[in-house]
Formats: sequence, structure tokens, C-alpha cells
Amino acid sequence: MTGKPQEIASDGTAAAVGRERLLARTFVELADTLVTEFDVADFLRTLVEQCVRLLEVSAAGVVLVDSQGRLRMAAASSERAGLLETLAVQAEDGPCIDCLRAARPVRSTDLREDAIRWPQFAAAAAAAGFRAAEAVPMRLRRMVIGSLTLLHTEPVREDADRTALSQALADVATIGLLQQRAIVRGELLTEQLQTALNSRVIIEQAKGVLSAHSHDPDMENAFTALRGYARGHHLRLADVSREVADGTADIDAILAYASRSRS
Repeated sequence: MTGKPQEIASDGTAAAVGRERLLARTFVELADTLVTEFDVADFLRTLVEQCVRLLEVSAAGVVLVDSQGRLRMAAASSERAGLLETLAVQAEDGPCIDCLRAARPVRSTDLREDAIRWPQFAAAAAAAGFRAAEAVPMRLRRMVIGSLTLLHTEPVREDADRTALSQALADVATIGLLQQRAIVRGELLTEQLQTALNSRVIIEQAKGVLSAHSHDPDMENAFTALRGYARGHHLRLADVSREVADGTADIDAILAYASRSRS
């Protein structure tokens, strides 16, 4: 009778320690942008992926302000999340838009109840299988460079701890981007973010090429292959994607990384 509660407690403690270690590694990784060949696209993908793992959300996405002051979807943990955030930007409708304008967290614990507030976003979210959303600003003092959106497949309760942690992750990511900007000849932040957004266009083109070549409609597998190959060969994600789009890359070698992740 006494063994099971102890086992449960031990398992719970181990899980908590594992999460704390992952959280610590994530903060270090997001803050450490003083590296050669800093890759903004990979950096933002890490941010959204770690949000999914640490915050127990279904998906996450990042919207940034480009050099012309326009909003652009910059990263997402899944294709569905990316399409939803793209629609939000195009329609100027959704939590991420209100979050950027107000420079504060904006949430919906049940998007069906906010259909009047965000008609297009709520409808698109329902079609994509998402039922709740929360956006926090990517900011440093009064400078807001974007927003981080968390998505859920079921309605949720307000969670102050989740909001605080997501804001902390968004803040440290923002500081990391600003820090990297400061060491590269004083370039403007908007120039760096524009590079990230331009890189995403190339990445999307490369995903399409890989998907067509492999006859696999799952774009996530194509991205996994691209990222795995880039990391495995110490190359920039955007550079590998450009070679794929230009037709100069070894497509079969890159696609092998998708099969590795599934094995």
C-alpha cells in the first residue's frame, strides 16, 4: 500500500526536475545569440517548439513586424498553426493582432465565445482544430517587435503561471535578437528581422520542392529533413533551402533526414 504513492511521488519529482532542466537549457539557448553564423529562422523555430514542450500547448507561432512596419508570420510549430497565424495577419484579426497593438497579453479561453470579437480568426481556428489562444508581446520596454501565440485544441482555464512563463520566453527571445543585432555592425533590428522573414519564403519554397520529390504531402516532414540536414552539416537553414529551391542540392540526401526522425 505504501509503495505506490512513493513511486508516484518519485515519478512526479523526476518529471519536475526534467522540466526544470529543459527550461534552463531553453533560456540559455534563447539568450545565447552571440554565436558565429547566427540563424534567425532556426532560432525562432526553437522558440515555438520549446513553448509547445514547456507550456503544454498544442501549437505556437510567432508574428513579427517587418522593415516596412507590416506584420508577417515568421515561425510556427506546425503547418496548421502557421496557416492560422498567416490568416490572422492578412485579416488583421485575432489575439496576435490585438496583442501587438496593445503591447500586452491577449487571450481567449474558448474561441467560440469570442467569435464576434475575432470572426475570421475564430472560424479559421475552429477549422484548424484549435479552440483557445493566447498571445504575448515580444517586447523590450516600449519596443514591441512581434508576438508569440499559444494555441490549444480544447478550451482552457486562465493560467497566470503559463502566461508568465510564455512572457518570459518571449522576453528572453526578444533580448537575444536585440543582443545579436548589437554585435553585427550596429545593424537595425528591422534589417535582421527582414532577413528572417525573407528566409522563411525560401524555406517554404524548399519544403514544396522536397514534398513534391518525395510524394509526401506532410510539410512537417519536409521541414524536419531540411533542418536535420542543415544541423548535421553545420549549414544555415536558409542556405540549404536556397540550394533546394535552385535545384542544386542533393535532394535524396536531405530527405534521408526525414526518415531518420521517424525511425
